[in-house]
Amino acid sequence: MFNYTVETAKSKDEAVRALEENLKEEKFGVLWNFDLTAKLQEKGEDFDTPFTVLEVCNPQEANKVLSEELLVGYFLPCKIVVYEDGDTTKIGMPRPTALIDMVENDKLKAIAEDIEQRLKTCIDRSA
Repeated sequence: MFNYTVETAKSKDEAVRALEENLKEEKFGVLWNFDLTAKLQEKGEDFDTPFTVLEVCNPQEANKVLSEELLVGYFLPCKIVVYEDGDTTKIGMPRPTALIDMVENDKLKAIAEDIEQRLKTCIDRSA
């Protein structure tokens, strides 16, 4: 499966705050907290689903994978989204292992598995 997604009883904003804290514990920084809903509305689009994209990065891990394969930069930084789907808030991401398979470099699989597990832990704790 391409993605990892969980549901939470928290509001979108509560989930984002929890996620930011949990990411810090795993040494991931939030580079950008992007309110996609507000941006689309600013551009005149009729989109009212609360949807936030967090771009996150662990500099040491990014350096490792980029030093091995520059094509990995096409999908860095990692993205985690928090959005409302009806009455449910969801937190999810594209799985790093699914993305790393696209560059066909076996040396990077173990790194991607570690990053994925750490990000899943952050998501699970935030839910």
